[in-house]
Amino acid sequence: MAGGIKPGFGPGGKPQWKDGIKGQVQQGSGQSLKQSGPGGALKSLITLGPARKDHWVGLRTGIGIFAPLILLLAINRLDLMVFVVFGAFTGVYGRVDGYWNRLRMQLRSGALFFAVIALALLASHWWINHDDPELKSWQLVGATTLVAGACSVAAGFLRLRPAGSLFHIFAFAAIASIAEPAPAGQALLAAAATIVFQIVVGASGAIGQWANVWQRTALPPLSGNVKSAIWWEGLFYVLTAGAAGALANTVGSRLDAGHNYWAMVAAVVPLVGHTTRMRVRRGVHRVLGTLVGMLLMAALVLANPPVLVLVVCIGLLQFMTEMLVIRNYFLAQIFVTPLALIGVSLVSGLSTAVMYDRIVETLIGSAVGILGVIGGSLFGRLLLRIRGTRTA
Repeated sequence: MAGGIKPGFGPGGKPQWKDGIKGQVQQGSGQSLKQSGPGGALKSLITLGPARKDHWVGLRTGIGIFAPLILLLAINRLDLMVFVVFGAFTGVYGRVDGYWNRLRMQLRSGALFFAVIALALLASHWWINHDDPELKSWQLVGATTLVAGACSVAAGFLRLRPAGSLFHIFAFAAIASIAEPAPAGQALLAAAATIVFQIVVGASGAIGQWANVWQRTALPPLSGNVKSAIWWEGLFYVLTAGAAGALANTVGSRLDAGHNYWAMVAAVVPLVGHTTRMRVRRGVHRVLGTLVGMLLMAALVLANPPVLVLVVCIGLLQFMTEMLVIRNYFLAQIFVTPLALIGVSLVSGLSTAVMYDRIVETLIGSAVGILGVIGGSLFGRLLLRIRGTRTA
């Protein structure tokens, strides 16, 4: 039902809600829920969900990240790249019909990203002790865990899609971990300019279609059940991201793996989905897609192309990611993996070290996320049983 909200506990027992605003979809939700059993699990790796004009989303996000990076390369300011990349994530929040609805969504997501980037800069300067690696890793996990919960709740109340705080976890931790980031004023200016550029690109389709620009879908007020579900969701993000970060610091460090926040990102991936089976499958797809994506990254490391070619690759990989992320999460991860690794290696140069980190941290985070989903499902069923006993 357009504009409606269906709150409650999902089939997996976890608190969830669905808003029916036309065009809003969850990442990886395009595949059929009927694919069960070993055969269905294997088939899900190659099955594409229905297309939803994904090429336009891919084109917008690809241009939105490519153009600013080319500009930075031209003026020799790749030190601002990380702020441009995370500002460009605003373009991901554009899978909604209607230009006004998209503008509203991207204004909200852009404001949240700007706040996260600013907070990460503050944390890097005033909270994170970059001189003590062990202390730094725990400070980073603690601060990122709080951001995971807060941004999940904020995304819920702001009606952002994709839901959750995966991108915000990534943005905050990556920036806060930089020992000597670019001057704050320049960094925030680069992020703000990229956010505005993404919003302009998102609205560019309205040119020549002025009669449709002001058509918008009114957002219904959030019910008490939906608000409760949002807070529950935030708690799950805190527990899952925190557990993954702690495990990455203890186990990952013994395996000489860095980038503990990659484990936190991987851990929250399974928290999105309408059923426990779908959430678990997303976690598995994250691991398998990462492993296959390493083949692409290995080819790039061997080729060692110039920076200009890598910037072009970032734009193409972003395009392919958005083309597939709704239709098949496994296939999307094949392109997400080199995209993320090029992003963290563009200034320092490509290396195999980040490939090892990505594999280890993804395995840790996905394991925590899958166990968290199963635990959340059991907890939800217990709550339903208690409620049923009280009402009987």
